[in-house]
Amino acid sequence: MNEDVELITEETRDRMQKAVDHLEHELARLRAGRATPVLLDGITVVYYGVNSPLNQVSNINTPDPKTILIQPWEKTMLQTIEKAIMAANIGLTPVNNGEVIRINIPPLTEERRHQLVKQVRNEGETAKISIRNARKWANDELKELLKDGLPEDTEKSAAETVQEMTTDFNAKVDKIVAQKEKDVMTV
Repeated sequence: MNEDVELITEETRDRMQKAVDHLEHELARLRAGRATPVLLDGITVVYYGVNSPLNQVSNINTPDPKTILIQPWEKTMLQTIEKAIMAANIGLTPVNNGEVIRINIPPLTEERRHQLVKQVRNEGETAKISIRNARKWANDELKELLKDGLPEDTEKSAAETVQEMTTDFNAKVDKIVAQKEKDVMTV
């Protein structure tokens, strides 16, 4: 039975970690006034009939904090990439000079910074909901094991462990959100 309890706590830890990883991924895509190739994650282009991520058909780098430079493997892809960026509706305008595509990151307005902070907090709350759902799943599984003959003190101990994990992962989320808020509000 203790093996089942260990499996449940491990699965719960994995679920909570996935929530934190997802939060970090989503926050990396939010623009904090600095150029980063992650802003273009999720943009795909048709390359020889196959939808391919932008970073698999070009070099993407940031020569300075306000510019993203996209250099496709083939020059024929320039217009396709440019159209894909426009269609992605990420609020950035690509400039095609025939060799590379340059994207200038405009400075954020105070109003836009406050909108981004709200978005950051919403993402943090979504992660916390996922963590609470993982805790609920674990507690339900432990109750099932209790019905199947798991000793009550073992169930109680496992539930406390799950609650400690929940507290720890919520603290991680708070720390990540606070750091991103600081990044967004820094001019």
